[in-house]
Parts: sequence; structure tokens; C-alpha cells
Amino acid sequence: MIKINKKIVLGIVVASLVLSSCNEILDEQPRSGYTVDYFNSADGVTSGVTALYRSLRLLYGNGYYMSATQNGTDEATWAQSADGNFKDLDMTGGAGAINSNTFPTSMVWGSVFPYINTANGIIERAPKFNLPESLVSEARFFRSFYYFQLVQTYGGVPLDLGSGELVLNISPTTLSKRNTVPEVYSRGIFPDLLKAIDNLPATPRVTGGVTKNVARLILAKAYLTYGWWLQNPNNIPTYPDTARTDLDGHNAQWYFQKAYDLSLQGINNPGSYALQPTYYDVNEGSKDRNSEHMLYADHTASSIFYNEGDPVGYGSGWAPDNFATWMQTWNYTNIKSSKSATSWTPASPITREAAQSLGRPWVRMAPPIGVIKNTFADKNNDSRYDGTFVTTYRGNWQKTGTGLETVTTLYNANNLPVPIGGAILSFLDDDSQLSNIAYPSDGGQNSVGAGVLPGRADWVISPNGISRIVYPGLWKIGTYQTNDVTGLGYPNAALTRPFPVAKFSEFYFIAAEAAVKGASGAMSARDLINVIRARAGKWRFSNKNNAAYIADNSAAMIAATPATITIDYILAERSREYYGEFYRWFDLVRTQKWAEYAATYQIGGTAYGNHTPQNFTRNIQPYHYLRPIPQGQLDAMTEMSATDKAKYQNPGYN
Repeated sequence: MIKINKKIVLGIVVASLVLSSCNEILDEQPRSGYTVDYFNSADGVTSGVTALYRSLRLLYGNGYYMSATQNGTDEATWAQSADGNFKDLDMTGGAGAINSNTFPTSMVWGSVFPYINTANGIIERAPKFNLPESLVSEARFFRSFYYFQLVQTYGGVPLDLGSGELVLNISPTTLSKRNTVPEVYSRGIFPDLLKAIDNLPATPRVTGGVTKNVARLILAKAYLTYGWWLQNPNNIPTYPDTARTDLDGHNAQWYFQKAYDLSLQGINNPGSYALQPTYYDVNEGSKDRNSEHMLYADHTASSIFYNEGDPVGYGSGWAPDNFATWMQTWNYTNIKSSKSATSWTPASPITREAAQSLGRPWVRMAPPIGVIKNTFADKNNDSRYDGTFVTTYRGNWQKTGTGLETVTTLYNANNLPVPIGGAILSFLDDDSQLSNIAYPSDGGQNSVGAGVLPGRADWVISPNGISRIVYPGLWKIGTYQTNDVTGLGYPNAALTRPFPVAKFSEFYFIAAEAAVKGASGAMSARDLINVIRARAGKWRFSNKNNAAYIADNSAAMIAATPATITIDYILAERSREYYGEFYRWFDLVRTQKWAEYAATYQIGGTAYGNHTPQNFTRNIQPYHYLRPIPQGQLDAMTEMSATDKAKYQNPGYN
């Protein structure tokens, strides 16, 4: 398990940071070290802005942050090779529990405060060098964005890092005082985002740079989240304890309306952003950085320096690498076929490859059965199941380096032949053929416990047979490389794809949720959701069949949308749209539905051949809706008494 290796002290000077330029796309002068002295020049302040973009890599694309945002929800549970970084977050029975030493829950706290302080320095020092407010507003955006991450995760957090509220701190301190949730929103989030909307450009200064619409999106989401907090429908506790009263005198309904209005402004004034024509286009690797991706943690295959890692080397499995997809990739390389049609002569039909459907298998997280059977129930009209998961694993033994390059045919289930690129193992869409599947009690001939259906050459597993060791992988955030098109590529290297942080499509979801909460305007919740569902009905490619597939099921998708949209329906749609993208814990906490949605789930066991669904229970308590303050932070506050440290911690974790 990864441990926190150094103490976190709030307001530590920027001299403690080791930063480099974000990447060649941002085209800034790289810095091997970044200290407070750099704020004494215009070039130094500008480099600080670059560092803020680079900071996105610490969380987005990080597999441990993936655990923090998805494990323990209805979207994910721990898989066969999981350690405490995943079992603790899952909170299943006696497998694990969250405490102040849990690493993934500490990641937001440990990652963003130094960059908030960097933003403080930019905002404070930039006017001395006549730098434009448009550039300063990029720092305002990041400061507010990170405070929004913090307040959702921990409740109230410090606005004073040691030298005054929202002021650059250059003196390390071992004291800290947490502000309340309303103070963080009213002073640390809303003003910066409003000013950023006024001063940021409509089109990005650099590829992937923040704009008016990016700031609109985050402010709309902050308004929506704060409205829920004020309303508090399920009496979830907050901390530090404070009245659920807005400092500016507004009620929850005012904030829901503002969230709706801002989202409609974003939709009606898209600038350089737009929805992609199909869901496949949003997530297909060759179309990365498309018009729907508004903000992302970027990487590059063209430079070790700017990528902060070798694009053809061995990925570290740690920030700033993009390696999240490894966590939910099972070990497909264990599948066996036969080289002979008459006697079983095992061979490996699928070798680890740097392809979007394959990649490096770490087997740390798995989708519960309910994701496949319920969330993505419609697999015919709705393209999002096919555009999210790997459901067909195909032979790649012809690739250079497999040792089977001259073999044209392997033999699989029922001793039937499979050609190069043919289906070796398929996850079935439903359980309609369950009674006809012959599963082995262990790994069986194919070594992974997959079943056999009469007349089919591919091994099969039905949704009911998904386990913690064999399950559909994640295609949408999977590996994509062009370094070695005839060979296996470099599957052990970290991904050089950008990892999404904000998408244009979320304007529709925020406005729809606000409408369900009482906001009104030109588009109803159903109108807004149907824009997304209509797009989901349009296909141009089938991952399942690995072939072009042109279909327009948008009319059927719209017809199937309920007349009355509820929060539950929006949450289901959000999961279909954003599965695997670090949204789910925040969504369930915001709407106070976490315990309702994730308290129970089903999945098979940890051994090959386990295909009987087991029922599991999570003990999700109201205090869990806030993460614990990291123990490293408490230990570092040496000037505070044990009593004061206990008061600093969120209740339930002492």
C-alpha cells in the first residue's frame, strides 16, 4: 500500500515544490525548480500559471484517485489484486474501512494546497508586472477549482495558509484553522469564478487552456452543489459545525436557478466547444482533445521531459503518470486457446498490447454486476455501454513479439477455429443464455474460468458470471499509442492520452439537475437530458464487433425517456455518460444518495471459475460523506494541542 511519505503543512512555501512545464502544447519555458523568488519577475509569474495546469496530473489519470472517487460507490468495488488503497475505500464488510491514514482519501488535501498557494502568489504579484487580468484569471480559476474540490471532499477548509486569507504564504506554519463551508464558497470559490468568467477569453489561450465557458461550468456546478448543501434533504452532518445559512442571504432555490442559468449561457454561447456527433467520438483515442473536452490533464508522446515520463518506457504507477485505466483492467493475458484442433495444446491468443481495448492489467477495481445489468441495461439502442467497456477480447497473436507471428489459426471453445483478430472471449449482453453456458469449476481449458456455448468458438461469460477476477475492462479511458503500429507497442508505459477533467456535455446535466430541483427556463429537464440521450443513440462504430456500424436510434432513446425526470434518473444518466471518469462519489455525496445506491451490491469471487453472484454490504454512515483530514496533516501541526487536533478532524474519524 502506498503511504504518505512526508508531512503536509498548510501554507508551506512554494519553494518546496518541484515543478516542470505542463507540456509542449502549453509551450512555456520549463523550470526544474519553482521557488517563491520566481514571483519577483513576470516570467516567473507566468511560469506559475503553467505549473497550475501541470498540477491536474497529480489527481486526474491517477489510479489511486480513481479509487477515491469510484470505489465504494455503485460503479466500482475492489478486484482480485486490490490492496488497502482499494479495499479501504470500498468499505465492504471486514475487507477495509476508511480512517485518517487511508491514502486515497488524503490525495486532494495533499495535492492542491501548494497550488492554491501558487495561485495566491500569481494573483498577488502579477499586477506588479502589468500582466493581463486574463492571465491572472487562469490562476483565479485554479484556486477556486481546487477549493471546490476540497470543500466537497472534507467540508470546511482553511482559506488562510499562514499569512492571511487568500494571501501568498512564504512562512511555513504548524497552525491551521478551518473555515466553514459557507465561508469557503462565498469567499474562496464564487468570487474567483465570477471574475474569471468576466476576464478569461472565449477561446483558449493555449490548447486545453481555461476559458469563460470552463469557468461557467465549474461555477454552475458549485452553485448546484452548494444549493444541495443548503437544502440538506437527508440531514447529513457538516463540519466545522455551522448553520446551513448562506452568508449572502440567498436560499437553495436561488442557487439552483443560478446553476441552471449559467449552464444555459454555456450551452447557448459554446465558443470553441461542442458535443461530438457520437459517444464513440468523445472517447476514441485518435480524437482526444476534441471540442467536447474543455479541460484535461494533458500528456504527450513526443517528449520525455514535457510528459514527465518516458512514453515508451515503464510507467511508475504514480503521479504525474496517467495510469487509471490499469486499475480496472483484468489479466486477459491469462486466456488460453489451442494450437491444435485435435489435442489441447495451450497457447496465448492475446498478449499485452498498447491498444485501447487492452493495456496493462493491474486488477485493482471491478464493476459490480448491477453496473452491467441495470445501469447499462439498454445495450442495443444506447451506444454508451459499447463505448465504455471492453466486452470482446480479440486475438492479437500475429503481432511482432508474441512468438506466434506465423500462426494463422488457433482453436478455442468447442475446438472451433478462430482467425487472427477473432473473438476469443466475449462478455454477453444479458443472462438469457445462462442455462446453456457450461462453466468450469476452476480455470478450465481457457485458464480463466470462462464458459462454453454450443456452436460458438469464443469463450463466454454472462453478466451474472462477472467476478472480482474476470470482468469487462474500460475502453473509454484505455491505452492509445501510435508508436508501434505493427507490434505490441509499449503497454507498460503510462498513457500519453489527456485525462478529462471537464466536458461540455455536463452543462446539460447540471441544468437538468437544477431543473429537477425547481429551476426554470427555456429547456426542461427532459429536453436537456434528451439532447444527451439522442446523441447516445447514434452509432458509427461497434467495439463489440470491431466494425463500422451506422445506426441512429435517437428517436427510440428519446421515446424511452420518462415524462418526469427525477434525481434518480439523472444519476443513472450521469453514470452511463461518465462511468470511470472520477465523478461518481461526488455525485452521490452531492445528492446525498450514496448510502441508498451503494450499501449493497453483487459480484462473483476472487478465483477463476467463480460465477455465482455473492451479496455484499457496505456500512456507509452519515459521517462518511466527508473524508477524514489526513493524519499527516494532524501530525504536522506541532503547535496545536491534542484537543485542538481532535477538533480539527472531521467527526467519526477520531
